[in-house]
Amino acid sequence: MKDFYTLGIETSCDDSSVAILKNEREVLIDLISSQIDIHKLFGGVVPEIASRKHLEAINPLIEKALEETGLSYDDIDLISVTKGPGLMGSLLVGISAAKGLSLATGKPLIGTNHMQGHVCANYLSNKDLKPPFITLVVSGGHTYLCKVKSYTDYEVVGRTRDDAVGESYDKIARSIGLAYPGGPKIDKLAKEGNGKAINFPRVMLEKDSYDFSFSGLKTAVLNYIHNCDQRGEEINKADLCASFQEAVMDVLVEKSMRLIDQSKYKTFCLSGGVAANSRLRDIMSQECAKRGIALSYPTIELCTDNAAMIAIAGYLNYKAGERSDNYLKVYPNLDL
Repeated sequence: MKDFYTLGIETSCDDSSVAILKNEREVLIDLISSQIDIHKLFGGVVPEIASRKHLEAINPLIEKALEETGLSYDDIDLISVTKGPGLMGSLLVGISAAKGLSLATGKPLIGTNHMQGHVCANYLSNKDLKPPFITLVVSGGHTYLCKVKSYTDYEVVGRTRDDAVGESYDKIARSIGLAYPGGPKIDKLAKEGNGKAINFPRVMLEKDSYDFSFSGLKTAVLNYIHNCDQRGEEINKADLCASFQEAVMDVLVEKSMRLIDQSKYKTFCLSGGVAANSRLRDIMSQECAKRGIALSYPTIELCTDNAAMIAIAGYLNYKAGERSDNYLKVYPNLDL
């Protein structure tokens, strides 16, 4: 049986990435061109700069991926590209590159949901993982609690009503002088602090709600910092990071485990950039072990934005009968 090769293209935010997937779960190459050193100068991603850097990086990455795998355009069976959500300018670069390749080579094209890609990254790290399972998707711009009923059927049970987890991390980090991206730096500094030092709010919303809200927590932390500055008090940054992180974790864990307890699912997955957080992994491991629930999460490299996850998500959708054409558009606010 002939092998099936999927070329994945990801340009939703500030990382340009190209990957080639062999069949369903074998990643031949996953190249990433990071813009972190550029955007940290501004304390966050500057959309115009991001799109220009994607323009410079994407074609060389595609050529390098083919060269290092020894493949040609003739060998590629499918082109999968992120269609959203993300920054419009950044998405347009990836979509344009994918459309051009599809028109030039005659290869089929499929637009892929970036958030579905994060969920599918688990399949690349855990070759035996199969639906159904429950997943917590935590990234810079999104927070979802979902039932994954099949490879292409998702039921969103809970979502953020305001700030996402990753967004809150970045804003708190910036407020205490930590460089972008803030999530890994807060995670590291929190290990040196006392998570019970400051009592920040845990917003659970209505009874039995699986939705999330982190704007109140973010505001409470910012007010604490402001009040300390007004009084001339020195802030223990380690304690602040640890206390903030524990407030986030309590909400994520409580809602995730409540859904596990009320369902018949036996597997739980972490997805998205914040799935790399060491404290989240530790607590979820403990809680799942108590319940006899299998826990899966991607490798650190596959937690952040990458084209391998776009390749496998596109492949699964293509095998399920989904197709895109060369009128494919970008969807900056695409939902899961």
